[in-house]
Amino acid sequence: MRDSDPALLEEVEAVLDGSDSHLRALPQVLDLLLQRFDCPTGTVHLLDEKSGRLMLEAHRGIPDVVLDKIRTIPVGKGMAGIAAERREPVQVCNLQTDSSGLVRPGARDTKMEGSLAVPMLSAEGVLKGTFGIAKPVPYDFTPQQCDLLLRAGALIAERLEL
Repeated sequence: MRDSDPALLEEVEAVLDGSDSHLRALPQVLDLLLQRFDCPTGTVHLLDEKSGRLMLEAHRGIPDVVLDKIRTIPVGKGMAGIAAERREPVQVCNLQTDSSGLVRPGARDTKMEGSLAVPMLSAEGVLKGTFGIAKPVPYDFTPQQCDLLLRAGALIAERLEL
């Protein structure tokens, strides 16, 4: 995959706009992103404004033992929560060996290594949620890849505001 891929953003837009519900389109958008970034595992969490927590909306490749741990995530906890709090991408090269404090113990149960969580921000900077992708090998996502995923997240956030 090229680091700058306008075709990916066009495909994300087409999936979102081609669905009768932007929420129902999220699993398909996640599948598209996972395929393009060659990642078998991913999540989409949406911010519940009432509780202030991230709620799992779509997932792929997440073991059952992990699902209960990630159904709701407080902003500021774990990679998704920290990406939401900071409103910027958060990544680790290897979930299995990371000692930065970003990774919650349950994340290691995914057996994934290279991992990235990205906030979904509207044009006004309003947080709508996060999505995460992961690879089964150590991996550092490039700044260009992070930017591309931020732009995909912005497309999702804008549609969720409609």
